[in-house]
Formats: sequence, C-alpha cells, structure tokens
Amino acid sequence: MSAQMIVFSGLPGSGKSTLARRLAGHLGAAYLRIDSVEAALLNATGHPASVEGYMVAYTLAADQLELGLDVVADCVNPLQVTRDAWAAVATRAGCPLLNIEVVCSDVAEHRRRVETRQADPATHAGQWQPPTWAQVQDGAHDYEPWTASRVVLDTATRAPDALFAELLSHLGS
Repeated sequence: MSAQMIVFSGLPGSGKSTLARRLAGHLGAAYLRIDSVEAALLNATGHPASVEGYMVAYTLAADQLELGLDVVADCVNPLQVTRDAWAAVATRAGCPLLNIEVVCSDVAEHRRRVETRQADPATHAGQWQPPTWAQVQDGAHDYEPWTASRVVLDTATRAPDALFAELLSHLGS
C-alpha cells in the first residue's frame, strides 16, 4: 500500500487538531501542524509567518511521502491556492489525497473552545499565541468556499469517538 496524504482543514477551535493527532497516532503517520511550524518561525525570526509556514510544511510532507510514510497535515487551509498546493504535493508523490474539513456548527461552543484554548508550551513556547475569537471571525470571512471533494466532519453534532470511526471508514481502515 502506498503512502497517503490526509489534510485536515478548518477554522481554529473547530476540533481539527484533536482528530488529526489521533489519526496520525493511529496510522503511525507523520503529523505536520502549521501552528507548530509558524510558531517555530516566529520564535526564530521575531516575525509572524505568512506563506512561509505552508511552504515549509509542503516540503516536509513531500519528504515524508517520498519515504513511503503517510502524512497527516493540520492547518486552517482557508484558500484555494493552499488546497491546490497540498493536492500538488500528493500528485507529485503519486499518492491519494483525502481532504477533511472540520467544522463546529454550534457558534457558542466554537467560541467557548477558542476562548479557553491555551498555547501548548511543549510546541509553542515563545511568542506564538492561539488566535482570539475576533481573529477567528476575521479569518472566517476570508475562508474560501471549497471546490474540491472533501469529507466534512461537524464536531458540534457528534461525539469524538463517532467522528473518529467515520473518519476511519473514509480511509477504509
């Protein structure tokens, strides 16, 4: 079986990192989290990352796929150009791509999650901080509609174990 690329997309606080981490552990896959990459770049340079975080992650993903490892990417992925770039990485590696969009349809719950998040000191020590609710809302306005096929998982309507079982069914596991 060849390597596969699974890209989790969605607004901060939607629950994508929880599902992506769990899936990466289950598969023994490489886990690439854009927040971690951007935190490292900010801490190293003192400047917030723009496209650099995604560019680093695309390169790391390609390296892992070339080794035959599955890759689970965890990112907001709000733009068609970023979605196309992930697809190009998978195409160049000759592997399948599964896009997972994670949403939280309950606005009050989504806001609660965002407002109670803490920076993970193990991976985000330094200047990086999770976004505020106002920043998430601003980002939501720039989140482009999807044109590619994807699986949509709503973390407000189903328990984590049920969502994970559905996710595995899409992978054929």
